[in-house]
Amino acid sequence: MDEFARIQTFIKVVEAGSFSAAARDGSSISSVARQIKSLEEDLEVRLLNRTTRSLSLTEPGRLFYERACAFAKDFNNAKLEVRSFHESVKGVLRVALRPSTASTVIVPALPALLEKYPDLSIDITLRDDRCDLVANKIDVAIWLGDLPDSDVVARRLMPSQRIVCASPGYLEKHGVPQFPSDLREHECIVFAIPTHGSGWTFSRDGQEERIDVRGAVRSDNGVVLLAAAQAGLGLIVVHEWMVRRLIAQGSLVRVLADYKVNPTAGEGALHAVYPSSRGLSLNVRVFVDFLVELFHDPEAPAVPGAVPALFQYKQSTLPPGSIDAA
Repeated sequence: MDEFARIQTFIKVVEAGSFSAAARDGSSISSVARQIKSLEEDLEVRLLNRTTRSLSLTEPGRLFYERACAFAKDFNNAKLEVRSFHESVKGVLRVALRPSTASTVIVPALPALLEKYPDLSIDITLRDDRCDLVANKIDVAIWLGDLPDSDVVARRLMPSQRIVCASPGYLEKHGVPQFPSDLREHECIVFAIPTHGSGWTFSRDGQEERIDVRGAVRSDNGVVLLAAAQAGLGLIVVHEWMVRRLIAQGSLVRVLADYKVNPTAGEGALHAVYPSSRGLSLNVRVFVDFLVELFHDPEAPAVPGAVPALFQYKQSTLPPGSIDAA
């Protein structure tokens, strides 16, 4: 008797709650009972307590059920991933992106991806929070920070590196700050959420300095803050990846480059994540590879500097696994 078929039948019985319910897909009750009995005989342990009215797991049965579910999920994911090599990139891919990352980095690079895969459609939802990917039918999401959730597979895209910048017009009018303390005399555009406060922390050569900043513009939206900086309303602390293109175009200028701007406590790297329960489909593989290539493009020098006018997508292999430590 097929051992994996017996394991699948056992899982089905536990989840259905009875032999008769598990047999409703076309199997007979006697066949289901025979498979469970055969499995118990092989394991030399009772997995289920059975009465005329109820069915419950024994302690060994509970342990076996948990391990069997994990095994079945891994097996199904392996089949999906192998089959994906024979699929074509097509259909709808549903992604949840952080608004700032989407507008400044990902969406401007999409033409090259969609030109390469014309049968692929991308449905974009903008949100900063970490939603339940399965419940919200999200194929790929962008998350910032630590990843305690074991139900997702993650690929690291970028560390959380922040820089200070302003528009050329603002700097021409108000001068270029040479030291963090100079910011007390400048207009600063403040990210108005409780975890950030109104202070910016700088470090260099082992010395740390916190500067309380002020300005006429505050917002809880990073895209709004970035627009304010481009409009010449002040200096901004921003993720480096958000402003690469703008610095290359001359819309913004980096200042205080010799200092490290400390991120908020708990902010880790930027990750692309997808549900571990679904396996790695070809659409997901291609999009995550696209993100990895986009954020780690070797032709894009560190800020300040130029980036290619058109992102050239080069397909790479994304190995399955959990968090990429690179």
